[in-house]
Amino acid sequence: MATISSFLYNRRANSIFDPVSAFDVWDPLKDFLFTSPNSLISRENSAFVNTCIDWKETPEAHVFKADLPGLKKEEVKIEIEDDRVLQISGERNVEKEDKNDTWHRVERSCGKFLRRFRLPENAKMDQVKASMENGVLTVTVPKEKVKKPEVKAIDISS
Repeated sequence: MATISSFLYNRRANSIFDPVSAFDVWDPLKDFLFTSPNSLISRENSAFVNTCIDWKETPEAHVFKADLPGLKKEEVKIEIEDDRVLQISGERNVEKEDKNDTWHRVERSCGKFLRRFRLPENAKMDQVKASMENGVLTVTVPKEKVKKPEVKAIDISS
């Protein structure tokens, strides 16, 4: 019960649980380079740095999807390394500032991103295809067909 009450009450002000202030106690990314105030990549840009990619496996292929709004296909790079590693990278540049502009809020992220995935043995590395439509990158890696084991009947001699 003490654990629950210490979570429901803010320890600093001894007030009732505030769902917003509860999350400012623990920051799982506080020790990473890009979250420190003096780092090259600020917290505002970390969302793009940590681009989320979905990976699903269908009976025919491994399919990767990434939301990359505002990027052109020329700004995204897809590479396959010899040891079956798929690498997706890119960069969104900072918008050029005009001295006459007054910024009220900057929330869109910018910077570089890089994601790597080790593909399984059944991936056909030489047949990878990629497309980009409406800011969604889709990378399809076909799979080799699974061979059913050949079953051979053996006659039993007497």
